[in-house]
Amino acid sequence: MKDADIVGAALAEVLPTSDKYWFQQSHLLRLNILLVIPLLSSSVAGYDGSLMNGLQSLPQWKDYFGQPEGAILGLVNAAQSIGSVLALPIVGSFSDRFGRKPVLFAGCVSVVIATIIQATSTTLAQFVVSRLVVGFAGMFVVQPAPLLIAEILASWSTFGTQNYASTWSWRMPTILQCAYPLIQMAFLYWVPESPRWLVSKDRNSEALHILAKYHAAGDSQSPLVIREMGEIVQTIRLEQEAKSTTWGTLVATPGNRKRLLIAVCLGTFAQWNGIGVVSYYLSLVLDTVGVTDAFHQTLINGLLQVFNFGAALTGAFLVDRLGRRTLFTWSGIGMLISYIVWTACSAVNNNTGSQPAGIVVIVCLFTFFFHYDIAYTPLLMGYTTEIMPFSIRSKGLSCELLAIYVSLVIAAFVNPIGLENIGWKYYIVFCCLLVVFLAVTYFTFPETRGYSLEEIAEVFDGPSARPDTAAVERKLSAVAYEEDIEERPNKV
Repeated sequence: MKDADIVGAALAEVLPTSDKYWFQQSHLLRLNILLVIPLLSSSVAGYDGSLMNGLQSLPQWKDYFGQPEGAILGLVNAAQSIGSVLALPIVGSFSDRFGRKPVLFAGCVSVVIATIIQATSTTLAQFVVSRLVVGFAGMFVVQPAPLLIAEILASWSTFGTQNYASTWSWRMPTILQCAYPLIQMAFLYWVPESPRWLVSKDRNSEALHILAKYHAAGDSQSPLVIREMGEIVQTIRLEQEAKSTTWGTLVATPGNRKRLLIAVCLGTFAQWNGIGVVSYYLSLVLDTVGVTDAFHQTLINGLLQVFNFGAALTGAFLVDRLGRRTLFTWSGIGMLISYIVWTACSAVNNNTGSQPAGIVVIVCLFTFFFHYDIAYTPLLMGYTTEIMPFSIRSKGLSCELLAIYVSLVIAAFVNPIGLENIGWKYYIVFCCLLVVFLAVTYFTFPETRGYSLEEIAEVFDGPSARPDTAAVERKLSAVAYEEDIEERPNKV
């Protein structure tokens, strides 16, 4: 595949040419390794879903907390999402004011403390409150850094501890929730700050240094670096001159209103497309088809997360090859077909006790997750990040996160009640929703492949929105050349 097909013709013109793969170039290898640290932020939410699935399959956890069900079980699962919603009004402003790294570090510390409280819970009230704090602190980890690795750890940790007779069967997996924040804290020092944030704070030389170091092996005169800095500087300058930094900016123009609509729809679709039923209530789903023992439930949960990881990697490789719209459309069609078959076989199993029908339901769990993972896992936060201009990116992500966590809170209460009261018929609701979501996605979501973050403004706001970077590039090229001349006497 040509570079122009992935990053666009404008950026492809200035890409460095090399006969080496990216992992054979030290600066690119270092950058990608460092990017793993902020990516681990997804572990806070990802771990929680698989953890609660596993705990609900453990008799030790259910007995210790008095067999919670219905609305009480919904409150236990919703607590973390409620905490996240409470944090959303302030986390965006904190990220814009203090930078991404300090906010991320503060969130990691808070998650570790809250996890200790959760793991030492002696009452259901303490368990719920600690989950609320984890959700609040977790937002400071998730929002500044837009992996299913965490879900795999949660699934298999509960599988491995199911035979513990004591409360350590659920306390041990809970303690592991702080593993990823601890890893992030240990290596966050070496992660570079966002160049766009640095430019917005008039720290252009630092931003230029980061781009040169990680994109051009230290060459500040690289055409790629000059082009990137030109687009960033010009775009942020225009935004600052227009003072486009308020919440009202999200609805100030037709382009921004469309961006906000997409962000809110994406966050809502991601939770109401049926994923919430399996993410937090897999044990209830398996109960409806006769799989009721803890061993098989935790085993299926673990295998499902390993499968999810592979599907997500597949999606990540396809994002730039097939494009965003293609993946979203493929995902929507695949999820709809999976849910229809899932619903039909659940009905057959319920009415006749057919074991083959129950097996098909389990197969549909995997096919549904595959189609969810190829689009929503790699693009849930990434797509919104792409379509939002820098000045409203943090606020736009906050709106998407609000849609996600409000949906999670509602679903956490509704799903167990629906499953317990009407069983397989509850799945019909999601079949109908998936039809609506597919139509909205197909007619509303634009393709963003082949555009830089700054050039995407043209897709929403028209040709006049494209930044004029020529003058800025010439100025930056001259500055970079002068700095290089000054540094040469000091070079070996």
